[in-house]
Amino acid sequence: MGPTETEPRATATEPANRTICDPRARSDRMLIAFDFDGTLSDSEMTVLLGEEAGVAGEIDEITEQAMNDELSYAESLYARADLLDGLDEERVEAAFGRVALRPGTGDVLDALSAAGHHVAILTGGFETGVEQALESTRSSVDTIVANRLPIRNGALTGAAEGPLIEGTKDDALADLAAEVGVDMADTVAVGDGANDLPMLEVAGLAVGYEPKPAVEPHCDVVVSSMVRLRELFEDEGVL
Repeated sequence: MGPTETEPRATATEPANRTICDPRARSDRMLIAFDFDGTLSDSEMTVLLGEEAGVAGEIDEITEQAMNDELSYAESLYARADLLDGLDEERVEAAFGRVALRPGTGDVLDALSAAGHHVAILTGGFETGVEQALESTRSSVDTIVANRLPIRNGALTGAAEGPLIEGTKDDALADLAAEVGVDMADTVAVGDGANDLPMLEVAGLAVGYEPKPAVEPHCDVVVSSMVRLRELFEDEGVL
């Protein structure tokens, strides 16, 4: 059974070989992990950087291949970073300044924090863009696990570094759950692309936010707006 989205409210379904935790059995404190690009934000940071460098078309093509699981995330990120080699720091800052959260994202993050949950962003995107987007809406999360684009002599070096290039989000989710003392059954993962698959497959509840075709079958439920996402959290006993 595949994921569904119902109107007017989104509810989770139980796919074959997967057990969704009974909301009544869930802990008061959960770990809610979000992807960023394509999930909390409809921006794609490397595309914004590519626009500044005049290579947005090439970067968008590589990004789509990765998100549809046609190219490994590490290969795609290294290829995109290489295309950005030499982009000056001022233009990098301009690109990160254009990263924006989806409408309603701040309300969802704030509600989860107010409910006492540990809220995290696990992204193959970049720390600076995530932090600036959160600051622009005065929202915050407990943990950000993200990558970086090194700068030397005022320009990008064409390299990429960070924990979520070769590392995968299932390990990041498990490590964070252990660190904050939350059972894996009490974790929720929200994502859209192929690099989100590892955490979607191990989380207690896997939510696809407008997921790519290769990702959707692995989701317990699919939503297409922050309003629907908040309703889902209410229905599942998270909020």
